[in-house]
Amino acid sequence: MTHPDRPQRDGAGHDDHAWPYPGASRAPSRQGSARPGAAPTVPSPYAPVDAGYPGRAPAPPAPAAETPAPRAEPGRDRYLDLLRAVALVRVVLFHLFGWAWLTILFPSMGVMFALAGSLIARSLARPAGSVIRGRLRRLLPPMWAFSLVVVPVMFALSWKPVREEGLWWFVRLGSYLFPLGSPPYPEESGFDGGWLELSWADQAAGPLWYIRAYLWFVLASPLLLKAFRRLPWVTLLAPIGLTAVIGTGLVTVPGTFGEGLVDFAVFASCWILGFAHNDGLLKEVPRYLVVSSAAIVMGFGLWWASGHLTEEGWNLDEIPLAQATWSLGFCAILLVYAPSWRKLPGRLAGWDSLVTLANNRAVTIYLWHNVLFIAAAHLVDQLWSVPWFGDTFGTYMERSYEVLVLIAIWPLIGLAILAFGWVEDVAARRRPSLWPNGAGRTRRT
Repeated sequence: MTHPDRPQRDGAGHDDHAWPYPGASRAPSRQGSARPGAAPTVPSPYAPVDAGYPGRAPAPPAPAAETPAPRAEPGRDRYLDLLRAVALVRVVLFHLFGWAWLTILFPSMGVMFALAGSLIARSLARPAGSVIRGRLRRLLPPMWAFSLVVVPVMFALSWKPVREEGLWWFVRLGSYLFPLGSPPYPEESGFDGGWLELSWADQAAGPLWYIRAYLWFVLASPLLLKAFRRLPWVTLLAPIGLTAVIGTGLVTVPGTFGEGLVDFAVFASCWILGFAHNDGLLKEVPRYLVVSSAAIVMGFGLWWASGHLTEEGWNLDEIPLAQATWSLGFCAILLVYAPSWRKLPGRLAGWDSLVTLANNRAVTIYLWHNVLFIAAAHLVDQLWSVPWFGDTFGTYMERSYEVLVLIAIWPLIGLAILAFGWVEDVAARRRPSLWPNGAGRTRRT
């Protein structure tokens, strides 16, 4: 089993997890201004988005003989929920098996940032200050609960950062409360061969890069959204240019700020693509043009990766420009074909409760899964101590070790949901629930 270290750019831990916000992503309707001298007309309330982008002519009103399609009822967009659940599962698989091709098959972090961008663009119809406060309220308490468990264990295992780093450490420790920067942790902690191996702190803190990146995006979203609605295509593609400068080593920004800036640049286009999805801009571009352009961008990403392979091979998490371009093209295709599902169709309906649970506990799953891998591995190790069983099946267990850990991790994630998931409800000002898989709602309906 592999326990990858915190990735330098996107990485095994770049996951994760856009947070579950109620409501579907739906383009707001805006009306264009009438021509001078023209008779005033009453625009259709179902007209497509147009006036948000300067120079774009408003769509003509629908003929009177046509009956406009009814508005979609408010609620969650289950297609977006399904994508988020798949992204979380892919993160777990990558952190366990370390298969580089998974970063190509499904770029989870780009997908999750794109979904989060779509949702926050919808929310910014309200005052920006209240939206930012609401996002921080949902984001930070689950991280505080995680830190309240992990940081004391670091100290209990003889971490003495003041002696090693000086008083500046106290400022960095604040990143466990408000993660504008990278939180500190000991490079080695625990005991070799013990329940907490020497690299456990590194693995535990690995996913926190995503919390930092998400926080940066939330704080920047009001300005990014204004820029996008003024110059949509320039704003969408500018982060790719920034990644080409600071993510390739052409210009190096030192320190943890530089790491955060690269992460921001790599995934900013995906976040802004979420704006385009929410505002309906993707629907105004012919699908063949979106798909062909996305294929070109993705092809460039693979070409760039082929010439910049790392020790991990085709792991796009370690190749910023390849990650940025592949994720952007991949997400564009997912969103341009996005249906608006109020419920999962066909055979997917059988996964409804798990998709709901994953979305309602996305932060908890993301934060805790790396630590739980350590516990799952130790549980599997105990099988060799079982009389007769270990001697008889030891060879088979060695061959299927990672699969056994994968089986063990899900019950442990379930326990983490029961123990810490309720914090997400409190943060969202909902009634706490131990297992919010939507089953009660289904019975009521």
